[in-house]
Amino acid sequence: MSTMTALPPVIGAAAWRGDTLSKSQDWIYRLSAEELAELETLGARFMEDDPDLRFVQAADYPLVACADAVKAWGQDVDRGRGFVLVRGLRTDLYSDALSAAIYYILGLHMGDPIRLNEMGDLIDSVYATSTKTMDDPTALSSKVRDKLVFHSDSSDIVSLMCLRPAKSGGASCLVSGAEIYNEILRRRPDLAPLLLEPFHWDWRRQDHNAPANSYASPVVSLEEGVFSMYAGSLYILTAQDYPDVPRITPQQVEVLKLFDEITYEPGMAIEMDFRPGDIQWLSNYAALHSRTAFEDYPEPQRRRHLLRMWLSRAGARPVVPGFGKNGVVQVREAPRDGQPEHPDAWFSIKLAAVPRLLS
Repeated sequence: MSTMTALPPVIGAAAWRGDTLSKSQDWIYRLSAEELAELETLGARFMEDDPDLRFVQAADYPLVACADAVKAWGQDVDRGRGFVLVRGLRTDLYSDALSAAIYYILGLHMGDPIRLNEMGDLIDSVYATSTKTMDDPTALSSKVRDKLVFHSDSSDIVSLMCLRPAKSGGASCLVSGAEIYNEILRRRPDLAPLLLEPFHWDWRRQDHNAPANSYASPVVSLEEGVFSMYAGSLYILTAQDYPDVPRITPQQVEVLKLFDEITYEPGMAIEMDFRPGDIQWLSNYAALHSRTAFEDYPEPQRRRHLLRMWLSRAGARPVVPGFGKNGVVQVREAPRDGQPEHPDAWFSIKLAAVPRLLS
């Protein structure tokens, strides 16, 4: 019993409520004219150079005007509230490829891009090409218009850039993992320690080409006094469909149910509508994210289109071994386990901004 009551609450900027945070705009960073000019110049050069996305480095496109801003964004993500929204890029005046070039340059300075899937994509398009709903186990979340449940992605940072918003809906929703954890400690301190034990997650549901059905990670990491969370009960529950996955206990089911109940309580989450050019940098270990359902424009060129990157930030945040990303993460330089590159792999910025027509 002493072990259960010894878990400390999380104190600091990472433990926030959406109804409080939404009263200010401290989480929005507006680019200055000087910063904007630098990014547009570098983006144009990146387009002209058209480097291989697997090997290009941040040092190839150094930042001066934006250097302090990028450093501050990293601090917000690593040890602050866990996210920041950057506003001011004039994507309505750019080609999608130029927008993607600016986005990738900033990504290189925020961390190291990693592969989002077994095809090797380093930038992915969140662009609906399917009428499926998330009740369909074959549905890919980035290709449907359905609402998404709160979850974590398989990287240190997940980032989104808005090229075009939806006709209606499609808001990005974030909730503090630390605040959910604090509420569980207040209400059921007997269940909280279970979150530090490994759960098995459905890998196949997240990526149909995954090399295994599941991977293991705890929901909570407490390492060197730093709290981190990796969550998404849907993928824990669907992993139970595989006979090789250990059965979850009634107590584990109970704590996952409580976790979800708290997550969706009024006032917990903050909701934001993306504008063209907005970039969201989010720590997967500080906040969970979801999306509301949306209505799209009928014309393909007007449909909701976001770009997504996954980044690693080595040493920026201590976590227990194998936490969250586990074996899911792939370095950008080469495919998993020395496999040949996928025949449809795209490593040019001019292709990376084009949506794949997947369902």
